[in-house]
Amino acid sequence: MKISTKGRYALRMMLDLAQHQQEGFITLKSIAERQNVSKKYLEQIVPLLNNARMLKTNRGYQGGYILAKSPDQYTVGEILRITEGSLTPVACLDDTPNLCERSGECPTLNIWQGLNKVIMDYLDGITLQDVLDRNQSQAAAANEYYI
Repeated sequence: MKISTKGRYALRMMLDLAQHQQEGFITLKSIAERQNVSKKYLEQIVPLLNNARMLKTNRGYQGGYILAKSPDQYTVGEILRITEGSLTPVACLDDTPNLCERSGECPTLNIWQGLNKVIMDYLDGITLQDVLDRNQSQAAAANEYYI
């Protein structure tokens, strides 16, 4: 499994919206500038997030995007599945039940199932709020001085 630019940028966009949620609707232009990513690329990601009801949009003068829910209700895994599709380490785990003709006698299936569980538990165990909190505590620790 390799996370694409689309998945990484979607996560950065959602984190940016979470970080600036008190400012109301945020334009793609301002997100693109803060995140140093192409606005055009973000325009390709927005429909995926919109279709999944992750964002609220407002058109016009005060237009832009905000999170549809609070940051603690979004997981990294959820965001990545929307943009990446499957996050499974092997294709045979994409279907439930497993449609692989060898699944009944495959000696490595348990390995892939275990890896998949670790990946999903990890990514689904991290919320946007967790990331914001961790970054805030790291920033606070960087500003401490010891003599």
